[in-house]
Amino acid sequence: MLKKILRGLFTIAGFTFGYLIGEEILTSNISQLQYLHGNPIKGALFLILCVLLSGLILYLVSPWIIFVIIKVMDYVEKNIQRLPANEVLIGTVGAILGLAISALFVNLLARLPVVGVVLAVVIAVVMAALGANIALRKREDIMTLFANLKRTGGSSTKEKKHKGHKAEPKVLDTSVIIDGRIFDICQTGFIEGSLIIPNFVLEELRHIADSSDGLKRNRGRRGLDILNKIQKELNIDVQIYEKDFPDIAEVDSKLLKLAQVLSGKVITNDYNLNKVAEFQGVPVLNINELANAVKPVVLPGEEMNIQIIKDGKESGQGIAYLDDGTMIVVEGGRRHIGEIVDVIVTSVLQTAAGRMIFARQKNANE
Repeated sequence: MLKKILRGLFTIAGFTFGYLIGEEILTSNISQLQYLHGNPIKGALFLILCVLLSGLILYLVSPWIIFVIIKVMDYVEKNIQRLPANEVLIGTVGAILGLAISALFVNLLARLPVVGVVLAVVIAVVMAALGANIALRKREDIMTLFANLKRTGGSSTKEKKHKGHKAEPKVLDTSVIIDGRIFDICQTGFIEGSLIIPNFVLEELRHIADSSDGLKRNRGRRGLDILNKIQKELNIDVQIYEKDFPDIAEVDSKLLKLAQVLSGKVITNDYNLNKVAEFQGVPVLNINELANAVKPVVLPGEEMNIQIIKDGKESGQGIAYLDDGTMIVVEGGRRHIGEIVDVIVTSVLQTAAGRMIFARQKNANE
C-alpha cells in the first residue's frame, strides 16, 4: 500500500514538475520556440506534452526511488528501535538546536549563485547531525542536570539536605538481587545515589524465574520480589536502564561496561566478577566483603559461651556457630556436643569464605 501511495505521489510530482518546466519554456525567449508564442493551441499541446512526459518518466523511475526510500526507512527504524526513548528525545532536541544555529548563516549561503542552495542544505544537515551527536554523547550530563533542577525545585527537607551532593550510581548484579541482603543494606541508609537495574539483568531474572528447575525458579522469583520491595518500601532512587550492549554477550561484561559508561560502581557478591572488575579498573562493592567487615572482632584470649552442635573434621573437634554464622572450632569439644560450654579463643583465621575462630575449653587445663 505504501509503495502505491508513494508511486502516485511521484507521478503527481512529475505532472507538476512538467507543467512548471513547460510554463518556463513558453515564457522564455528561445528562438526555436517562437512559433508557439502566437498559437495558443500549439502552446497548450506543448504544455500537455511536457506534463505527460515528465509524469511518465517519474512514474517509470519511481520504483527504484521508492526501493531506496524504503531501505533507508527500514535502516533508520531498526536503529531507532535499539535506542531508549530518552536517547531519541535528547537526539531530536539536539538536532533541532543544531538547525536553529545553522539558520543564522544558512540564509546568507542561500543567496550565493548556483551552489548557494546546495551549500545551505548541506550545512543544515551537518549541523543537525552534529547537534544530535553532541546531545547523545552528553546525555548523562543532561539527564543529571534536569534531575538536579527537579530536586532543586522541590520543597522536601530531605532533598534540601542532600542538595549539591552527587553520589555515584550503583549498578546491581543478578546475584546480589537474588541474595536479598541489598534490601537490608539500603534500608539502613548506607547506600547513596541511584540504584541502576539494567534491563538485561531483569531479563536474566525473568528467565531464572521461568526455569523448569524448582530451586532456580524460586531464586528468580525471590530476586523479583526483592526489587519490588526496594522500589515500593524504600525511599531510594531506582532506575531501569533500558540500553543494551548487543556487541557483548555475557551479562557480567555488560554490567562492567555499563558501570564504566555511567561512571558508577557495581554491587555484587560474585567473587569472579569482583576479580574481573578489579582487573578492568571498575569499582565494586562486594556484599560478602561488607558482611565480613562488620562481623564483631574477636581476639585471642577472649572468653565465649557457645553451644557445640556437631563434630569437626579433625579428631576430637567440636563445631559451634555465632549468631552471624561465624564457625568456631573447639579442640576437644566433640564429647560435649549438644552442651553449652565456656571456651577461650586461641586464634582467628580470615579466609575468602569468611572468618573462622579456633578455641579450647576454658577449664581444659584446670
